[in-house]
Amino acid sequence: GGGCWPRGKLGGAGLPLAPTWGLFPESSRDFILDVHPTFPRITIPEKPKLKFMDKVPAVPKVRREPRRLRDIRGPSQVDTDFTQGQYGILALGGGYLHWGHFEMIRLTIGRSIDPKSMFAVWRVPAPYKSVTRKSLGHRMGGGKGPIDRYVTAVKSGRLVVEVGGRCEFGEVRPFLERVAQKLPFPAVAVSRESLQEMRREEEQRRLDNQNPWTFERVVTSNMLGMRKYLSPYDLQLKGRYWGKFFLKHRV
Repeated sequence: GGGCWPRGKLGGAGLPLAPTWGLFPESSRDFILDVHPTFPRITIPEKPKLKFMDKVPAVPKVRREPRRLRDIRGPSQVDTDFTQGQYGILALGGGYLHWGHFEMIRLTIGRSIDPKSMFAVWRVPAPYKSVTRKSLGHRMGGGKGPIDRYVTAVKSGRLVVEVGGRCEFGEVRPFLERVAQKLPFPAVAVSRESLQEMRREEEQRRLDNQNPWTFERVVTSNMLGMRKYLSPYDLQLKGRYWGKFFLKHRV
């Protein structure tokens, strides 16, 4: 009652091939498999895994610093492009990385990559900024508290870590996204191509904007005397950043 299978034509595991196999001429039975991509320019460094970051900076004496929130405000001007790897984690907001975050990134990526064909490099320095904290139940006053931990300031648009080697984005994306979800600020896994596409879409959205009353124009013209209520950073950043937060919906 079924189709007639051609004699002697068995697929893998001894199963008959499709009934339409016998309808094609011999020349059309040859097919080309997808060849695994080659990476001729990739060189694996001597130490492919992320290096251990010190918990305390190696300086004779560290001063207690003010909060200085401008360290995480606005866009980053450094480490915004790839240098060695093809994939990485991009920060979409500002925040502080402490030593626990560095260990989480190092261990997660170190267990997920193949050191024979992949490597990872840091794009942020070790914790250097001191953060003070008074003990629980301590009375008010008495000056600034003792140093509690050290952190690294990260601004929006900065790459935290890079991953490269003879691999594709689909192989590294799952564990990069897993790391990005655990960071103290919004972050996303990107590749060289997706990062360029993200910036191209952002610029295209700015060019295609039909609303003439943009934040920059309203503030520059000082409409309704609104400069009295705005910070100088709002003028400098054109309203696209609110403190450490990146407002990606604004044009």
